[in-house]
Amino acid sequence: MKTVIRGFETFDLRFPTSQHLDGSDAMNPDPDYSAAYVVLRTDSSDLCGYGMTFTIGRGNELCVAAIRSLARLLVGQSVQTLMEQPVTLYRKLTGDSQLRWVGPEKGVIHLAAAAVINAVWDLWARILNRPVWRVICDMSPEQFAWCVDFRYLSDALTRSQSLELLNKQAASRESRVEELLASGYPSYTTSAGWLGYSDDALRQKCDDLKRRGWSHFKIKVGRDLQDDLRRCRVLRNEMGEDARMMIDANQVWDVDQAIEWIRQLAEFRPWFVEEPTNPDDILGHLAISRAIAPIRVATGEMCHNRVMFKQFLQSGAMQVCQLDSCRLGGVNEVLAVMLLAARFGIPVCPHAGGVGLCEYVQHISIVDYVCVTGTMEDRVAEYSDHLHEYVHDPVVMKDGRYMPPQAPGYSVQFTQSCLDEFHFSD
Repeated sequence: MKTVIRGFETFDLRFPTSQHLDGSDAMNPDPDYSAAYVVLRTDSSDLCGYGMTFTIGRGNELCVAAIRSLARLLVGQSVQTLMEQPVTLYRKLTGDSQLRWVGPEKGVIHLAAAAVINAVWDLWARILNRPVWRVICDMSPEQFAWCVDFRYLSDALTRSQSLELLNKQAASRESRVEELLASGYPSYTTSAGWLGYSDDALRQKCDDLKRRGWSHFKIKVGRDLQDDLRRCRVLRNEMGEDARMMIDANQVWDVDQAIEWIRQLAEFRPWFVEEPTNPDDILGHLAISRAIAPIRVATGEMCHNRVMFKQFLQSGAMQVCQLDSCRLGGVNEVLAVMLLAARFGIPVCPHAGGVGLCEYVQHISIVDYVCVTGTMEDRVAEYSDHLHEYVHDPVVMKDGRYMPPQAPGYSVQFTQSCLDEFHFSD
C-alpha cells in the first residue's frame, strides 16, 4: 500500500540564544538559532515526515514561505514513487520550471528545498521503521548512486566512478556499522569557543567538555587579533598540547588579511582554519591555502550547491569539506558532495553548530564512513551542546562521540512544548 502526502504544516521557530551569546562569532555577534520547520501529513495521523532548515533569526520567515511553495508540489504524491529512484525527488524540488528562476539551487529557495527533501527522507525512513543512516547503508551501491544528480558533475565525478568508490566499501559495511554501534563516531566541539564568552567561561566550558571526552576544540576568531591571541592561548593551555585546535573566522577577512592573521595564530598549531574569507571566493581560498600550509583550510557550510563544492575540490582550495546538512538540497545533494570529496581525497567534517544540525549530521557522517570512505582518519563531525532537549530523539554522545541513532527517521522532530514555546509571531 502506497503512502500519499496529503498536506503539510510549517513553523517559524526561534530560540533566544543571543541572550547568552551562544553561537556568537565575528560575523554573527547576536544569533538567535532558528528553524524553518515543515511537517508532511499523510492519511495516517501517526505517520508524518519532519524536516527543517537552519537560520539565525530574522529572515527565517522567508524560508518558511519558500517551504510552503515547494511543499505544495508534493501534495498528492506517493512517497514510494518518489523514492523508487530518489533522484526523482531531488529533481522535482530543485528543477521546477518556474521556481528555478528564484534559485536555482542557491539561497532561500535551496534552504527550503533542504527542509522539504529531508522531510520526505524522514517520512520514508519512518515507513521503513529505520533511521535514515540505516536506510542508506542498506542500499546497494547502485541504489545509492540513484540518489545523486550527476548533472554538472560529470567532468569531476561520474556515476561509474561513484559505483567504483561504493563497491570498494560494500563488502565490509556491516563490520563498520558494528564498530559504530559499539564506540560511536568522533566529534569536535565549538561549545567552549564562542566569541562572546569570557576567558573564565572558556576555561570552565573547556574543562567540562574535556571531562566528557572531547579532544578536538574549535574557537571563534577574527574580531581583534590581540584578543584572538589571548583567547587561543587560554584554550591551548586548557585543552593541552595533545588535543587538536581549530579556528573559525566566519568569513570576516580579506585574502591578504587572512594570511597575515593566520600566520600570527600559527603558534597555537591549529589543525584547520574555517571560512577565512568570503565563502564564494574559491580563488581567494586557494591563495590562502597555499600561503598557510600545512594549516588546512576548511569551508563549505555556506557553499550553495554541489557545483560550488566541485570547483573548490577541483582547484585544491579546500582541504576539509564542511558540508551543511540543510544548506545543500537535502540528503541527495549531501551524498553527491560526499562522493565528490572522496573522489578528491578530502575529508568530510560536517558543520553542525546550530539547532537540529547535530541531529542531522550524525546520519551523514555514519554514511560517509560506512558506505563511502571506510575511514575515520582526519574526520570529525561538529558538535555543540545547545537545544537538543527540544527534539524527540536528541543526539546521544559517549566520550565525545556520536552514538548511532536508533529511532526511525532523520531525528529532527521537535517536541510539542518546543512548538508552543518558540513558534515565532510578529
